[in-house]
Amino acid sequence: MKQVFVLFVYFVDFVRNMAIDKKSLIYGRHPVMDAIHSGTPFDKLILQKGIQRDFENTIKKLSSRFNIPLQIVPKERLNKITGKNHQGVVGFLSLVTYYKLEDVLPTIFERSEVPLLLLLDGVTDVRNFGAIARSAEICGAQALVVPKKGSAQINSESLKTSAGALSKLIVCRENNLVEAIEFLQLSGIQVIASDLQAKDLVYELDLTYPTAIVIGSEGKGVSSAVLRKVNQRFLIPQKGTTDSFNVSVATGIILYEVMRQRG
Repeated sequence: MKQVFVLFVYFVDFVRNMAIDKKSLIYGRHPVMDAIHSGTPFDKLILQKGIQRDFENTIKKLSSRFNIPLQIVPKERLNKITGKNHQGVVGFLSLVTYYKLEDVLPTIFERSEVPLLLLLDGVTDVRNFGAIARSAEICGAQALVVPKKGSAQINSESLKTSAGALSKLIVCRENNLVEAIEFLQLSGIQVIASDLQAKDLVYELDLTYPTAIVIGSEGKGVSSAVLRKVNQRFLIPQKGTTDSFNVSVATGIILYEVMRQRG
């Protein structure tokens, strides 16, 4: 049984490695740092645990300055990602350019558009992420806002599921959603969130105002810290006994109600 288990572990690692698109990787100290300085968009950086202190500090400062998520992992993890001479650092390239909310929001107002933003709180499934982006673009949302940690990777699968919408939508990556909500509220935008415990129904809200909608994860929904910050919670009515709508389906329903109210 032990031998079978070991073989299974090796098989899982093999599948994971096969799933990595080698074209999306940059490895080696100088190639990674040069790419960061040149403005190349990264999905995340992987740094070897116990690497030389000076280099570790350099990568940490760069990841913070350019708002790139950073993970510190054992050397074996890096070896599984690439068999090349990675020199302790691997970067996963992003298929989209990430923006800052504080730079995007003024542009929306300058175009005389009524802001409609989606904040994704813990949506980690790439297919759900892509489907949400598809509905968002169709219904006129200007941007998706994701946290720096705990969000789905924008890869070829999510891009495919979005039917190209992710190449049209602006994606903002923020340090955390609570601070992003506070910024939006100070900017005159109501922030609302779906909550199964809420009493107000989605079609009872006035969604003609500048609005940001928080979408929670499939399993846990919107986090309690985020729920405490929103202006209003709402419920999507349902007749059946199934727990709730799939997150991407629920998002489509909410966005369509926004579009209906705004004409």
